[in-house]
Amino acid sequence: MEATINTTLKGGEWLVKESSPSDIFSPENFNEEQQMIRDMCDQFLRTEVLPNVERMDKMEPGYMRSLLQKSGEQGLLAVAFPEEYGGLGKDFVTSTIVSEYLGAGHSFSVAISAHTGIGTLPILYFGTDEQKQKYIPKLISGEWIGAYGLTEPNSGSDALGAKTTARLSEDGKYYLLNGQKCWITNGGFADVYTVFAKVDGDKFTAFIVERGFEGFTNGPEEDKMGIKGSSTVQLYFQDCKVPAENVLGEIGKGHKIAFNILNIGRLKLCAATVGGAKYATTNAVQYAKTREQFKTPIANFGAIQYKMAEMAIKTFAAETALYRTAKWIADKEQALHENGQPFNEALLGAAEEYAIECAILKVFGSEILDYVVDEGVQIHGGNGYSAEYNISRAYRDSRINRIYEGTNEINRLLTVDMTLKRAMQGRLNLMGAAMKVQGELMSIPDFGEADETPFVQEQKLVQGFKKAVLLTAGAAAQKLMQQLQNEQEILMCIADMSIDTFVAESLLLRVMKITEEGAGEIYKDVLSCYLYDAADRILKNGKDAINAFAEGDEQRMILMGLRRFTKAQPFNSKAARRHIAAHLVENDRYSL
Repeated sequence: MEATINTTLKGGEWLVKESSPSDIFSPENFNEEQQMIRDMCDQFLRTEVLPNVERMDKMEPGYMRSLLQKSGEQGLLAVAFPEEYGGLGKDFVTSTIVSEYLGAGHSFSVAISAHTGIGTLPILYFGTDEQKQKYIPKLISGEWIGAYGLTEPNSGSDALGAKTTARLSEDGKYYLLNGQKCWITNGGFADVYTVFAKVDGDKFTAFIVERGFEGFTNGPEEDKMGIKGSSTVQLYFQDCKVPAENVLGEIGKGHKIAFNILNIGRLKLCAATVGGAKYATTNAVQYAKTREQFKTPIANFGAIQYKMAEMAIKTFAAETALYRTAKWIADKEQALHENGQPFNEALLGAAEEYAIECAILKVFGSEILDYVVDEGVQIHGGNGYSAEYNISRAYRDSRINRIYEGTNEINRLLTVDMTLKRAMQGRLNLMGAAMKVQGELMSIPDFGEADETPFVQEQKLVQGFKKAVLLTAGAAAQKLMQQLQNEQEILMCIADMSIDTFVAESLLLRVMKITEEGAGEIYKDVLSCYLYDAADRILKNGKDAINAFAEGDEQRMILMGLRRFTKAQPFNSKAARRHIAAHLVENDRYSL
């Protein structure tokens, strides 16, 4: 492991370099303006959205659109957009805050994130000056609503397998689009769509399609398991006439638009899940305090305290990794901009740099929210299964997050694939670090005097997690070489080890920083619980991966190293979780 302290790590470098607590950005560092925008979003959610979720879920005609327009009037659609188009020109961290604090808005959260993200950003980043001047001001004011047409009935994760075609008309004035798109969020009422089609059957290209273009129609609303208030329809193109000047970006370069936009969308999805998890945890805590069984509130029962504490631990961990990454992207964007890149190339370049972390966040955030709402239903008991209680809606709405913006399986595979590719490109010194770890296996462990420095054991454990990932991934790459890409089960295990390691280090740095600033013991309990459980998860995933490709002496040697690197100190997690639960109950909400 390199001992270098590096304040601005490149994407993936956290695996091979160390960071200090002063390097991490977290919500404690929000400036006054960011706090004000956070509070404004929270107020909008509580006054405009949450009291009206029934109206949304019943698909009251025009209601969702009116909510989006109202959020536009308050400037919530314009936060991240340049001032020259009527935006507020705020940084990436601030736009992440908006995504988080509107994230508990059920179907509204889906509609607004689709509109401000995939519905608007392709035009902002890839449009001509004329296209941007025409569409962006109306989109960020809420006058027009945006949508995005990529998925087709037979091409979801395989976006480039799309069948929709585009051919230039004989007079050269129009492209004629033919095909269909499905699962289009905001599709039933949007005004502007970014639609992907293959020019002449092979050149994957993006087009700006307006409602009202000849040959363009949409199907009826889908009846979905959750996010019922979100408009989801199919789009149909039958010789749809799209003006030639509405080609978005370069012909044949549509993949650049599709995949670059997804990096930002994955991080913003994590932000929304963090917001939803905080709200659902608060819901569960307040219910547990008022619901009595055996003449006592169920919040007094150890089994319920475990659930409440774990909901808070996971949510706090997700929030920590989220803002660490958001600040990296914001800093990289600023650096690229100062080096002369235009704003669109700067943010896309920054998001690409941290594409690994964006994929990690998407997986972690969506699975944390699923855990939180599931346990929230359990705490509510039979009432949790009733539509009268909002937790049942949260449970149904959460499930989609593991599917869109790339399924969690795809994002797990991408996490490892991108890491290995960067190592092969020389962007990441992965093999050098892996060889050091293999060399360490041959050495005698250091049984020197116990170091009593605060957090030294936790730091050693997180360093061990990194070594466990490097050991497992390095051995798999050496043994399987090109065949590794076909061993999805092994890749999934390595991805889960990586996810736990990134989150664990982020959490450690934040808690060290908070403690330096005099905060309470509660955060040490959060950290200890997470690390203690992560050690077991990393050991299990490592064993499953190693046993799939190694045998004999090689297998025994690697497993021995894995056990050494994931050995956590004995720890009373019951007492720590009871302490965390008491903190939540005392504050009557998610309070970390």
